[in-house]
Amino acid sequence: MLDYAIGDEHVEREFGQRISFSHDGLPALNYSSYTWLLDEQLTPLATELGYWRLSRTLLPEDAGPGLLPGSDTRPFDTAQSVETLRTSAGAFEIEAQILHPDGISELYVGQVKGPRIDLATDAVLRTSGAKDYSAATRLYGLVESHLLWAWDIAALGQDLRTHASARLARTDLAGAPANSAADEAAAGPEAGTK
Repeated sequence: MLDYAIGDEHVEREFGQRISFSHDGLPALNYSSYTWLLDEQLTPLATELGYWRLSRTLLPEDAGPGLLPGSDTRPFDTAQSVETLRTSAGAFEIEAQILHPDGISELYVGQVKGPRIDLATDAVLRTSGAKDYSAATRLYGLVESHLLWAWDIAALGQDLRTHASARLARTDLAGAPANSAADEAAAGPEAGTK
């Protein structure tokens, strides 16, 4: 549900969403999100691309910067070695870089603890033509096998406030033909559209 107030105007709309996390062997998860309004035209709403990773200092063995290769021995390549990154409170510190095609780039910092992820922007970069956007928080939680999330933003001269939230169901599309937004919207919430 998109729910945002700008002065006296209140925008409230239902939308569908497809989120994907993938891994390519590097020390981060690839992230993408595509949303569309649940209107007759299934109007595209927004897309995001990014990377989520455990927050840690990169070591000489890690690849980068640029195309510089790392060593043959990758650090933190076992569950046991990753556990050494857990904080005394039982959480893992994380970073998420999220890019928007409208000229906004967000760097989030936060933590994952059990089924909950809390993120807050550490930095927001905007191109000269982007709309005013200065901060955000995101909350994710796994509840009864569904991904619930809430996103608060400070934008268009407004303080940090509720912006959108959703409840998503996991689908396994491996080996299945790619569905159009219309097919996913027709399939409803159990297909991960809301």
